[in-house]
Amino acid sequence: MKKIVFFFILIATFHSVSAQKDSIVLNNKNKLVGEIQSLDKSVLTISTSYSDSDFKIKWHRVKEVYSNRLFIVSLSNGSRFNTTINTDSINKNIVLLDQGEFILESTLDKVIYLDAIGKNFLSRLTAEFDIGITLTKANNSKQLTGNALIKYNANKWSLNNAFSSVYNRQDGVEDIKRIENNTTFQWYLKNEWFLSTSAVLLSNNEQLLQLRTTAKLGAGYYFRRNNSMAFAAGSGLAYSNEEFIEDANPSRNSIEFYFGSEFNKYEIGDLSLLTSIFGYPSITEKGRFRVDFKFDMKYDLPWDFYIKTGITYNFDNQPAQGATKDDYVLQTSFGWELD
Repeated sequence: MKKIVFFFILIATFHSVSAQKDSIVLNNKNKLVGEIQSLDKSVLTISTSYSDSDFKIKWHRVKEVYSNRLFIVSLSNGSRFNTTINTDSINKNIVLLDQGEFILESTLDKVIYLDAIGKNFLSRLTAEFDIGITLTKANNSKQLTGNALIKYNANKWSLNNAFSSVYNRQDGVEDIKRIENNTTFQWYLKNEWFLSTSAVLLSNNEQLLQLRTTAKLGAGYYFRRNNSMAFAAGSGLAYSNEEFIEDANPSRNSIEFYFGSEFNKYEIGDLSLLTSIFGYPSITEKGRFRVDFKFDMKYDLPWDFYIKTGITYNFDNQPAQGATKDDYVLQTSFGWELD
């Protein structure tokens, strides 16, 4: 009999633990109960049993949050640790971050990133895919553009891969082809510093590039990172290997110093901006200097769709023989985001 009673107590305890739910209270005093998934770029994602899809809520609309599950939490001062998060029962303006050994007091506006520990691989993965098509009767012009972005965020590091392509065909002129792929790995250090390594592949017939491979290794610093924006700068060394389309241009290698910055503004309603610029003064080729510039503007639509427009610009003051010094791509596309 005692064994039976113990068995039912065990089942009841298990059911009680498994039934524990997170909850948030909004500025309008509405309450949502479910499972907090993540907070990134000022958007909180929470799943509930009464909705087929997750709720995405602007972080500034959240007044209180309660969860005894463990999360990876980042604060605006660069601190990053594993903790539970609960609004204080007395002072509702304070959140308590219980790390086990001690409890830290903070405010919601200083919490800029939150990710549930124990999530599987796919739940840490985000991706964007978009495509643009332009058809013009004049000269029978056809243009196809495509972009893809895949991100993976872990506790101490992140891995991003960005791919873009442009293909244009029209009567009377040579086809235009441009393909770029950028893979970047970042390791987060204390006090907003980070280490970074990346590989950039570029094929561009406007600059007669069959393939340019650039490997970069450096460090950077986040001057500002909060729930509305992120601004970082970095520098380091780069090695470039270039193969050209025409035989008149032999392949060449270059060791370069690089420096640049990235600015991401994502708290403008459904609009977000991303811009970056990097300069590459060569160490081994006297007087050579390259610049890569990118600007994207993205507008979120319902059901994770979006419209994006942007410009990419490349400059080289010592291009291959017969090639232009600069090239740019201006495109507008329609896409979908997996989050």
